[in-house]
Parts: sequence; structure tokens; C-alpha cells
Amino acid sequence: IDPNVGVVEVPDERLDKLTEIVKPKKVIPSIFEFTDIAGIVKGASKGEGLGNKFLSHIREVDAIVQVVRAFDDTNVVHVDGSVDPIRDIETINLELIFSDMEVVEKRLPKIEKKAQLKVDKDAVFEYSVLKVIYDTLMDNKPIRTLTFNENELALIKNFNFLTQKPMIYVANIIEDEISDYDGNPYVQKIKEFAETEGSDVVVISAQIEAELSELDQEEKAVFLEELGVTESGLDKLIKRSYSLLGLETYFTAGVQEVRAWTFIKGSKAPRCAGIIHTDFEKGFIRAETIKYHDFVQFNGEQGAKEAGKARLEGKEYIVQDGDIMHFRFNV
Repeated sequence: IDPNVGVVEVPDERLDKLTEIVKPKKVIPSIFEFTDIAGIVKGASKGEGLGNKFLSHIREVDAIVQVVRAFDDTNVVHVDGSVDPIRDIETINLELIFSDMEVVEKRLPKIEKKAQLKVDKDAVFEYSVLKVIYDTLMDNKPIRTLTFNENELALIKNFNFLTQKPMIYVANIIEDEISDYDGNPYVQKIKEFAETEGSDVVVISAQIEAELSELDQEEKAVFLEELGVTESGLDKLIKRSYSLLGLETYFTAGVQEVRAWTFIKGSKAPRCAGIIHTDFEKGFIRAETIKYHDFVQFNGEQGAKEAGKARLEGKEYIVQDGDIMHFRFNV
């Protein structure tokens, strides 16, 4: 029932290039956390299998990665006796829907009276939003198929609904198909299903990933080349997850360390400064900024400054992916 938490580094070729130029004492990449929970069987929300206890572990996550079997192998038993990815997806999605429904069903009776009497504006608003959510769930559709305005999003944020979270489907295939999986009918079915709800699909072979995890960087590169692929499934999954959550990276680059920092796309300079330390945000004065391409083209900070490519940005500046930043602050 307890989840495994895996911490992975976000692969970013730009970090290698900055390291090459700056030659720092330390390099710190962005990291990403995956919470791995046990498989869900039909009836989990009613206590079947391990029950839905472990669903509470994913209430706090930002997105859900659903691993779906897309291979035949008589040596690997399937809990339902046959391989059918769409049935498996629907089983899990239904359990998530039931789990969300339980949350709504507990809440609605508490505000129903107030809402009907129209004495409490907040209760009326909450009731109307939850009612739409309830009807959608009753229709076996995830909450992510609905559109909400800012006020509605603020209201439902604390419920941490599972089916509101964006979903990535991972099609798990056999090793032999990794360089050409388009002919796999299971993968095609998963992609068609994902398209209906606007979700993403990443195809990997868990068998290969297990083998890769035991190799060093050089051996990994050789192994991937032999397989005819350019990057590992894990790297693909990390990048897709990163972009799904609307995340981007800025860098700090000095002799002590070159470091990648994760921020939410569209964030302004003070908020990005606050990721390093809250004092940076509180006392923000300005951000010295160089675009990644300029930093590389002019071989570092000094060269970029001499070429007139360093800018001073204020509080309203929206940080761009790849910016190299140096924050000035005073507390």
C-alpha cells in the first residue's frame, strides 16, 4: 500500500553545454518526482484488491501516468486473463471516477439546504459547480473533460479531484518492437482512446528501461544505438510530463555551480527568483538576463555582455525557457 517515490533528473542538453562553457565546481539538474502506486483492480473503490487506500497517495500529485500493458506473453499473467488495454484503461478510469464521486457525494448534502434556500451565495455557487461535476462523473466522464473559469478552479482546487488531473498513458510494449511499434494494434487502440480525451501517449518497454537503469551513461548510449532509438523511454516520459504540466527551465551559471531551476510557464521574474529563496522575491530589484543561445554563441557571460546581449529586466518581465538569470535583491 505504501508508494515508492522515485526522483529523476530532467534530461536537458542545454545544461551540458553550459557546463562545458562555465566549467563549474558543481552541476545541479532539475528534478522530478514520480509516486509509484500498486495496480488498481476492478472494484478498488469498494475495497476490492488492496482497496482504494492508496488512491489517497495520488491526491496530491499534479498529473497521473497510467501504465497500460500492450504486449502478449504467456509467461506474464494478466489479472483478467487476457490482454485488452482499453478494458484496463476503463477499469482504472472508472475507479478514479468512483473515488471522486465519493468526495462529491459527501460534500453535496452539507451545502444542499443552504444552496436551495439561496441564503448563502458561496453555498449556491459551490453547489452549482459540484452538481455539474457530479453529473459528469455519473456519465462516466472524467472531470478534465470540463472547462472551468478562475473562480470555479479556485473553488475545486482543495478537493484534489483525481479525474481533474491531466493524464499520460504509457503503452508498455515488448523489447523487439521498440524501434518500430506502429504496427502494434494495442498501441494504436491506446492512442485512439487517448485522443478522445485529449491525453498524451508515450510508448516504452519496461523491460528495456529496467536494463538501462543498471548501465552507466556510455553503456546506455551504446545500448540505445543498438536498439535503433535516440533516447530512453524514461527520458521521453520525463520530457512529456514536464511539458504537460506547463513547466519550463531557467538557469543560474557561475563558477561555483551551474543549476537548472523549474518554473511554471508565464511566471514573472520575482516569482522565479523566489524559487531560489523567498528573500529573492521579497527584495527583488532586477534580473540580469541572457538568452541561452546568446550565452552559447558568445561563449559565456563575459562574451554575451560585450556583445550587448545582457539585459536588465524588472518585476514585470515574463521569464523565458532557457534564460540564464542573475537576480539582484535587497532585504
